[in-house]
Amino acid sequence: MTLRIRLTRGGAKKRPSYRIVVADSRSPRDGRFIEKVGVYDPMQPQGHASRLVLKSDRITHWIGVGALPTDRVARLLASAGEGKAPAIPTQTKQNQPRAKTQERIRMKEEADRVAAEKAVAEAEAAKAAAEAAKAAAEAAAAAPVEAEAPVEAEAPTEA
Repeated sequence: MTLRIRLTRGGAKKRPSYRIVVADSRSPRDGRFIEKVGVYDPMQPQGHASRLVLKSDRITHWIGVGALPTDRVARLLASAGEGKAPAIPTQTKQNQPRAKTQERIRMKEEADRVAAEKAVAEAEAAKAAAEAAKAAAEAAAAAPVEAEAPVEAEAPTEA
């Protein structure tokens, strides 16, 4: 028997209120339940004391026994400080791009990564070349300057 902590709807038309119950996962939404562990009234203002009323000790007991809260109940418990909020996927599996599109995206990311690595390598090579040129210029400036003798103009020789 799989246990779930879930909401059952009550209240009038257009004015919902929910009971937080522990029930068998196979039973209907508003059907048979094992224990009522809280109340959620969305018609109350945010932060109102009676908007969310929980029996914390019973909820921890049922979670310890193996009952799983639904996503909505897990978010309510997290807002009350009773547990951790479920991770909300950024993109559901149904709305993900198709396989070919995902492959194109992966190929584009790979090409971008290779281009970035190439740009970094070129920048490092340019920096090394600049440092080598600077070192050569310093070496030329530090070397003793030989007196250059004036070159005599050669007379054209006739053959």
